[in-house]
Amino acid sequence: MYGQHAGRASGDRLTQPRGGGRHSCFGGSLMSMFMAKSRLYPFLRPAPEPGSWFILPQPAAMGAVLLLRAAGSVKLARFRLPSRPPAHEAKPTMSSATAADEAYQVQSLHGVSRTFALTIPQLPPALCRVVSNAYLLCRIADTIEDDPGLSAQQQRDYAERFIETVEGRADPEAFAAELYPLLSPQLLEAERDLVRHTPAVIRITHSFSANQRAALVRCVRIMAQGMAYYQEHETLDGLADLPAMDRYCYYVAGVVGEMLTELFCEYSPAIAALREPMMRLAVSFGQGLQMTNILKDIWEDRGRGACWLPRDIFLRHGVDLSRIGNPGDGPRPPGFGDALDELIAVARGHLENALAYTLMLPPGETGLRRFCLWALGMAVLTLKKLHHHPDFGSGQEVKISRRSVKATVALTSLFARHDRALRWMFDATSRDLPVLDIREKLSTQSFGASSRT
Repeated sequence: MYGQHAGRASGDRLTQPRGGGRHSCFGGSLMSMFMAKSRLYPFLRPAPEPGSWFILPQPAAMGAVLLLRAAGSVKLARFRLPSRPPAHEAKPTMSSATAADEAYQVQSLHGVSRTFALTIPQLPPALCRVVSNAYLLCRIADTIEDDPGLSAQQQRDYAERFIETVEGRADPEAFAAELYPLLSPQLLEAERDLVRHTPAVIRITHSFSANQRAALVRCVRIMAQGMAYYQEHETLDGLADLPAMDRYCYYVAGVVGEMLTELFCEYSPAIAALREPMMRLAVSFGQGLQMTNILKDIWEDRGRGACWLPRDIFLRHGVDLSRIGNPGDGPRPPGFGDALDELIAVARGHLENALAYTLMLPPGETGLRRFCLWALGMAVLTLKKLHHHPDFGSGQEVKISRRSVKATVALTSLFARHDRALRWMFDATSRDLPVLDIREKLSTQSFGASSRT
């Protein structure tokens, strides 16, 4: 799953949903989220290990992995990043994508997100190309929303222009030529370059099947409109209540889960047979990743004048979000930790739904499962950090360790096919987190492109 928030700190997202970074959640996305590229990347060169997962309470996890390795039981699969995406069977309906366009898509993915440049190629070849393109489309939309040099009106106007461009109703050449010179030098050079090459990305978009294009268009439209709305309503007062937070998470993360599910259903008849329950769980998956990033990045968001926490929960614990100072201003209000734990419990419930979603994927589709488990496992470990360090003052303080990342990678490789083992690892890893039953919330949660808060 993808995942993002607002800000400029790193260059990654799908596993790093928005919260202190960017808005959209392309796993934690999807992809998000939630993943610290500086921690993960060193372990995966030159050929990355498979997607990661939950670890047992340390040092038990590392001990188990070492014992298994000693017994010759652990053989980690290695993957080579393709020099270019695999050929797609669908015939283009508009402009034809060129070999140069395909090469640029791979190059740009490496430039804007090393994390997704590693995880997306683990998907089956039939999905790798379209998911890569979807990520770049979401990244362009997010770059417009994040640019500090554009006014709110300009951001809204260019977001609408970009939607029309993805739909095929506007000229991508004109869009790029007009927007590129206006982009702030504060943006990553790779992001500026991506906007300049919008026509190449769009040519690939228009080469997909009708169902794939429809999924991408819907996601970009809902995400771009939602981000523009919330960008204009940023405040330190927080969102009104938990349902308002749900809607925010849908726009920047849940809709990505829906898009990925549509693509997965297009790819596999076995997955398509479970479309309805998976689609509901996909929104919850995205929210779990997004909420984790929001909680992790509370203080970075406040530093730029934004707060995505629900006022009602904090007021119930005697905390006025508008009156909270900076981390160095003194002790937190007494009820702050309790309110934080309540939201951690909600996020944990959504991640349990994310596990249910992942286990619906056929066991033989290990690439799809790793793609999901990677984001899910890192989110659970981050929630544990938040729960045990409620007095944290920055997202950096609650980053998961390199050792945890490395163990997670190993365990994912070992157990991706085994549902019972995955359930047990989730329970073992999240055992000390607060628990809240969100099944009723899931059954009534419904959002659409016209929802606003």
